[in-house]
Amino acid sequence: MDQRAASMVEDSLGFEDFLPSMAERLGPEGLIEELCKGFQLLMDTRRGLITLESLRRNAERLGLEGLADNELLGMLREGDLDGDGALDQMEFCILMFRLSPELMQGSQRMLEKALGMQLMRSVML
Repeated sequence: MDQRAASMVEDSLGFEDFLPSMAERLGPEGLIEELCKGFQLLMDTRRGLITLESLRRNAERLGLEGLADNELLGMLREGDLDGDGALDQMEFCILMFRLSPELMQGSQRMLEKALGMQLMRSVML
């Protein structure tokens, strides 16, 4: 994603501040549910994917109405893990987590804690 698009996404959506507080308030299941609702709002209902066209249609809702197609495409490429030019629900959720480093660190700490507890249990048995 080019610098201007990344800056606009960060400024308009505030993920670094907003997503971790949502996660804390909603809990893991609630956060995933909200991310799924966000995906539903942005997706092309015929394809079940976030496409350039659906992103273009929803740019104003996201505060991104000034972005050119190449900038929107850069946003799609940022999260497109399978290279099909669109985002499925899993790719969208992964992208949202990647846009929030604090949330990623918190998730990593929770995973490390859970793995440590599992290791302790297996050693005790």
